[in-house]
Amino acid sequence: MTSRDAGYLAYISGLPRVLCGAAALFRDEEGRVLIVEPNYRPGWALPGGTVESDEGETPRQAARRETLEEIGLDVELGPLLAVDWSQAPDRPPVVAYLYDGGVLDEERLGEIRLQHDELLSWRLVDRHKIPELVIGSLGGRILAGLDALDALEAGTGAVELENGRRVG
Repeated sequence: MTSRDAGYLAYISGLPRVLCGAAALFRDEEGRVLIVEPNYRPGWALPGGTVESDEGETPRQAARRETLEEIGLDVELGPLLAVDWSQAPDRPPVVAYLYDGGVLDEERLGEIRLQHDELLSWRLVDRHKIPELVIGSLGGRILAGLDALDALEAGTGAVELENGRRVG
């Protein structure tokens, strides 16, 4: 290793740390959102989790892997719906990617198999129930993702969020 390489590594090690997560937004044929109930914290969430970036995983790959691990469905994900910069006093910032998981018909919903190490249950909920069931900025992220689905049909792109609220 040259002194230039060592200097670069020292520079990189001093940069700020940011966590990264990814999730998929699934709906049924009536437009209800699929949410999961974690056993390790209160509130409901979307299928998803941490991007294993140290292993070269991308956010899209993480959302697909986490969906398979958590609910047993291997789904080719659709477009990026939202990117959320989420801050909290008890952890580093998180950049959260939200992808369109598509519409699941009754047959596909019947194939759901929960990862019982992390999840207690799953359910489908109407849009107006999301704020009361999903805590923190994730509720805003889900609603923005649903809005982004409409925006994609109109020809616009993904939504930029900060703590679950639209910016820009």
